[in-house]
Amino acid sequence: MFANPFKLKKLGILGMNDRNINYIGKHNDRKNFPLVDNKLKTKKLAQKHGISVPKLLGYIQYQVEINHFEDYIENQSGFVIKPAQGSGGKGILVIVKRDKDKFIKPSGEALDYNDIKRHISNILSGLYSLGGRNDVAVFEKLVDFDDVFDGFSYEGVPDVRVIVYKGFPTLSMMRLSTSNSDGKANLHQGAVGVGIDIKTGKALNAVQFDRPIKLHPDTNKNLKELVVPFWDEILHLSARCYEMTNMGYLGADIVIDKNLGPLVLELNARPGLAIQIANDIGALKRFSLIDSLKNSNKTLEEKIAFSKENF
Repeated sequence: MFANPFKLKKLGILGMNDRNINYIGKHNDRKNFPLVDNKLKTKKLAQKHGISVPKLLGYIQYQVEINHFEDYIENQSGFVIKPAQGSGGKGILVIVKRDKDKFIKPSGEALDYNDIKRHISNILSGLYSLGGRNDVAVFEKLVDFDDVFDGFSYEGVPDVRVIVYKGFPTLSMMRLSTSNSDGKANLHQGAVGVGIDIKTGKALNAVQFDRPIKLHPDTNKNLKELVVPFWDEILHLSARCYEMTNMGYLGADIVIDKNLGPLVLELNARPGLAIQIANDIGALKRFSLIDSLKNSNKTLEEKIAFSKENF
């Protein structure tokens, strides 16, 4: 299906070069990239616009501050440490609980204080950041994900990625962690991608390592049974991210907390293309339909209604 270039064109598959030149380059002003590439800036901007995000516990900028990292996780049994300028899930450390002086990862692996300090030091030195630049270690409250995802995700928090084009939710995919992905939701690390119907929030197709699958590889849960709750709220949150950043082409990653509902985890100015495989549909046809609209000055509600009616 994806080997013949003529078939790809007929199916409306968006390729890497086309994405970079005609969508990222054309619709995302470079001056706005830091708002998306820096997770700390994204979080602060979202809070300013009243968009729900996981609670910020604190952040460390300098090596001399590392010995005081416990100040940010006091009274927290679970937390996340991530590089502000990381990409592809690199450098994200998830701790689900503490056992005396040990920090327990989703896999059950126990880390000690020196392991945590070493990880923070690596973040600050730019080991995981875009371009290897010095970075900031961001501490977040751990998301208590909704029970509806029991069996659909293994040892990690699942998230919903929505591709937003000119403010229209266009394609969506649920990303489910596996033993291969170490509790993370990144497809290239082995997470499962499930295409989600924009109209209903129900599962369409699923892939792992770009190959179709029907069952979760660790739990054997039937992935077709997945229905994403709070679907309308998720569409609204993702569309508001366009208004917040003024980026015409972006990926909004959203998690669902059991108590707080949908939260914007992070934004991506260069979302990957595997979402087309998970949905078994090319993005170009949907983008072209949006481009063909004579009245592009629709309200947020009108854009969401259009997406639900046409996609």
